[in-house]
Amino acid sequence: MELIDGNKIAADIIAELKAQVALLPGRPPCLALVRVGEDPASVSYVKKKEKASADIGITSRLLFPPVTISQDELFALIDGLNADSEVDGILVQSPLPKHLNEVAVFRRIAAHKDVDGFHTLNLGKLAQEDETGFVACTPAGIMQLLQRSGVSISGRHVVVLGRSLIVGKPTALLALQRKAWANATVTVCHSQTANLPALTRQADVLIAAIGKAGFVTADMVKPGAVVIDVGVNRVADSTKKTGYRLTGDVHFPTVAPLCSKITPVPGGVGPMTVAMLMQNTVKARRQNLPFPQP
Repeated sequence: MELIDGNKIAADIIAELKAQVALLPGRPPCLALVRVGEDPASVSYVKKKEKASADIGITSRLLFPPVTISQDELFALIDGLNADSEVDGILVQSPLPKHLNEVAVFRRIAAHKDVDGFHTLNLGKLAQEDETGFVACTPAGIMQLLQRSGVSISGRHVVVLGRSLIVGKPTALLALQRKAWANATVTVCHSQTANLPALTRQADVLIAAIGKAGFVTADMVKPGAVVIDVGVNRVADSTKKTGYRLTGDVHFPTVAPLCSKITPVPGGVGPMTVAMLMQNTVKARRQNLPFPQP
């Protein structure tokens, strides 16, 4: 069993992006980070994104409206960023307070600044394999983990456990693409799938993104499979200062010995999501230049 080191791969990508940004003409890329309220997890995530931006040479514009902001007020804030030619990418940190319509907020971001890849137009471009669009960061990170770990999925059976617009569906579309690093046969499973273990046991590559701690157990995994654990779940743990520990959707102690390769949690997919956000921001800057660079 080999651990896929997401921290190492993400650091390599960050270094590559830093070199690319240094060669861009004019101003550096600019990423607007919008965080509504003071949710502790959101505060932590935005700090990580701000740090990665600084490491690469991307300018961060931080906006922290109060948790009481109305839908119209948030729309107006986003409209201002859409119209600002100095801003290349916009990220609104999720989850948003319950009184805000998250999907509507994501759609309000101009598609050419949607570095999270959630806009309807960008999802459509992904389905059409149009590379001018932006791919959601976690699915893009999963593909990079596989490629840079020497895992070929061409002609192999990839099973995606989860069908969200943020992870499951885009991941399936990426794995299906007519690309040398893709060309997989893909099965998407979810909460209503019958005989789930029988399907997951067929996977050469199992991607778990269902949001339930320890859901994938040893009886659901084929020996020798590659397992990508997307889940980040907080489990109560009185031995930790925080009062909780992070665990994935895979029951790591029993599943890992069966695998040829597996991602840990933390230190697997998580760092890649941030790295792909940075990659999308650099891409947005390139496409925003008077003469866009490839």
